[in-house]
Amino acid sequence: MPMSFFVSRQAKIGDVAALVGTTPRAIRHYHDMGLIPEPGRGGDGRRRYGFQDVVRLLWIRKMADAGIALNDIRDAFTTTVTGIGTGTGESEGEGVEATLARLEEALAAQEAELARQRARVQRMRAEGSRMGLLSEAVTGRLKNLPEGSLRQSDLDALLVTERIFGPLGAAVQASRFIALATHPELRAESDRVDTGEEALDDTVAVDDPRVAETAAQRHAFEKTLMTVIEESGIAEEEAVLLDALDTACPDGAGDTPEPDAKHGGMSAFEAVTKLPHDFSPARVRCAEMAQELATRD
Repeated sequence: MPMSFFVSRQAKIGDVAALVGTTPRAIRHYHDMGLIPEPGRGGDGRRRYGFQDVVRLLWIRKMADAGIALNDIRDAFTTTVTGIGTGTGESEGEGVEATLARLEEALAAQEAELARQRARVQRMRAEGSRMGLLSEAVTGRLKNLPEGSLRQSDLDALLVTERIFGPLGAAVQASRFIALATHPELRAESDRVDTGEEALDDTVAVDDPRVAETAAQRHAFEKTLMTVIEESGIAEEEAVLLDALDTACPDGAGDTPEPDAKHGGMSAFEAVTKLPHDFSPARVRCAEMAQELATRD
């Protein structure tokens, strides 16, 4: 099936609410509180949301599920500072530390019913970033990586995968970011390919030679990445982890599994087709061509 079938440039509030596992009313409330900026509107006057809007709403939901008050979540987003990554992205600063301190004080009075929430907050404190809000299966794979080697965009991608495909899906995807975090030359090449894809904007025709060139570069990079994952032992670590999780928790991974998107009103397949990515036709064609090259291999 063509890649274009799966790519939506923007999403309506109802689809975004289902993707995130909340309600349109809650999202409107987040706008009113200043938790998320008002998005643009389509020709019909309705709000249209992009990928970063979905990511932000997912983090808001994670924090709220962990017991953090909405006002504190807003403060945490407001006080974020650059620094988690090796060059781009944002991380938690002093605002999050103060928020967590207040939250832990409140959790002390609710031992039984908030045990799971506290575990996530403690992971968040231990990891010093939103990584602690991801499932234990994912956090466990990432926590020993070199400081500063993960980017916020890495965590964002894992968050989306965890929401749609559950902790196991995200734990498998973590192998990619472990390889990038531990191989600087691979990260640099990834950035170069990403930049090439981002340059395929709406001014580039789908039959422009740059589309095929960039597709070939993406295909070559993905082959190199998979070789690194296999030869560096990352794939073996992944297999050991998944075997252990299957034995310990045959119905899920780590702590209580995050429901997949079908529990928010749509199946995982529907979620993939509804998830907005503001990709131009040229960039979509590039992805299709890269997939065709992979299929031939």
